[in-house]
Amino acid sequence: MSEAENTSKKGAFFKRVAAEFKRCTWPKREELIHQSTLVIVVSLVLGVIIAAVDWLIRLGLGAIGL
Repeated sequence: MSEAENTSKKGAFFKRVAAEFKRCTWPKREELIHQSTLVIVVSLVLGVIIAAVDWLIRLGLGAIGL
């Protein structure tokens, strides 16, 4: 394959990628903020639950002398 053909194929690839991005439906700002907040809250809640379970297991193992 010649370099000219290779370059034109690369250009075509990026044009197709740009066209695909234009067809994507991007979330609105409010949706993005809501979903990001939800992810952060769920992550924090799960972190607290995991920490609590870990603490209870350590407390239980300490009580039986392990």
